[in-house]
Amino acid sequence: MNPTPYDWQYLPLLMQILAAFLLGVVMVVASWFVGRHRNTKVKLDAYECGIEAVGDAQGRFSVRFYLVAVLFILFDVEMVFMMPWAVIYRQLPHITGSRLFGFWEMLVYLGFVAVGLYYIVRKGILNWSHDRADL
Repeated sequence: MNPTPYDWQYLPLLMQILAAFLLGVVMVVASWFVGRHRNTKVKLDAYECGIEAVGDAQGRFSVRFYLVAVLFILFDVEMVFMMPWAVIYRQLPHITGSRLFGFWEMLVYLGFVAVGLYYIVRKGILNWSHDRADL
């Protein structure tokens, strides 16, 4: 099977992916060879606040921390989708052919976001006053 001229267009992309992968591998391997691997008492001491660590660092956290993190990412991504719409809002009548199409489209999108937020509030995920085990 002979490659077509269309297939050759992907060659720079494949070369860039290969170069990025090789660069990452070379940097990890080089740091392993160059770096020193001696764990001394000074290296193992607490360095953030100067307080000695007490207990196990593998302690359990409430699942609410993870839920809030996922919700933050979810709503942050939703806001990222609103930014291009806001930038081209005045050009939307020329793009879509309708004056209000882009407006109603964004209202539907915001409706989905509002339904998601309503569900989160009704489920009590953002209410930290009591800890429920059913989450």
